[in-house]
Amino acid sequence: MLQRPPYNLFPTISDSRITLSEIQPSDLEDLIEICFYDGVKASTVEEAQAMQLKIDADYRSGNSIHWGIRDNESGRLVGTCGYYRGFEKGGELGCVLLPQFRGQGFMTPALQLASRFGRETLGLERIYAITTNSNLKAIALLERIGFYKTTDLEDEAVEYELK
Repeated sequence: MLQRPPYNLFPTISDSRITLSEIQPSDLEDLIEICFYDGVKASTVEEAQAMQLKIDADYRSGNSIHWGIRDNESGRLVGTCGYYRGFEKGGELGCVLLPQFRGQGFMTPALQLASRFGRETLGLERIYAITTNSNLKAIALLERIGFYKTTDLEDEAVEYELK
């Protein structure tokens, strides 16, 4: 049976490289440079905590699921990914890595795990991502895991959808 958030137990999913798990308050200091909510970046731990409270409220209301991406080898948190802004139009998949971990192969398995969760657990027929035309690395990543360009949006944004 397909189920949407919130869950009795926050879902943790993993493969041999990474684990997607619930972000804990103790993780926020490590993630401060990539903490965003509605396009606004946190500049202090307090702002990151306030944003995480909003993210947690979105999860409890059934409108999102937000994981920390943890490197299985080191145990370090390397980024975040998840579904945001509700599920009425499908699932909008977003992700961000800490700068020091970019280009090391963490995001491909993270998006693959999240996409599989979206299809199999959330029952999403449509999974999409939004980036900018100039973010060539994000576009290459999306295309590599099976997304294709569907729509040019305002302000140089572009939408990709999983096949």
